[in-house]
Amino acid sequence: MAQVESFLLDHNKVIAPYVRLAGTEQHTKGASLQKYDLRFLQPNKDAMPTSAVHTLEHLLATYMRDEIEGIVDISPMGCRTGFYMIIWDEHDPADIARALKATLEKVIETETVPAVSALECGNYRDHSLFAAKEYSKQVLDAGISIDAFERKFAEPVN
Repeated sequence: MAQVESFLLDHNKVIAPYVRLAGTEQHTKGASLQKYDLRFLQPNKDAMPTSAVHTLEHLLATYMRDEIEGIVDISPMGCRTGFYMIIWDEHDPADIARALKATLEKVIETETVPAVSALECGNYRDHSLFAAKEYSKQVLDAGISIDAFERKFAEPVN
């Protein structure tokens, strides 16, 4: 049976919120992809409602691309405690944390959610900008650690 990196992570020992490099894949032709764990909430203690996750997915997909180049995808975790981000090339977790911080600051200020029509979204009725803003504030208030097991910050917490 295949080993899945996220299933090997001790979810009882991590301290959210954080940004964690979950893996790097190298193609035979030299290209590399990184997978990041963008954890908002403490696993097995809390979970975001689907409307918040869905809205954050749309906002992160848009605003993170404004902050950092090479993003392939940002997808919600099934446990609803965060997101996975796939990105080309190699990046420092501190750069990802800064981009996430800037993105969440934009989320708090936005008044619209992109791509929320039946044409653009497969479940367009299941969104909550209010909830997305509240979880963004919660993450920013706690600070985004660059270490999953210790509170280490790329820059001072507000």
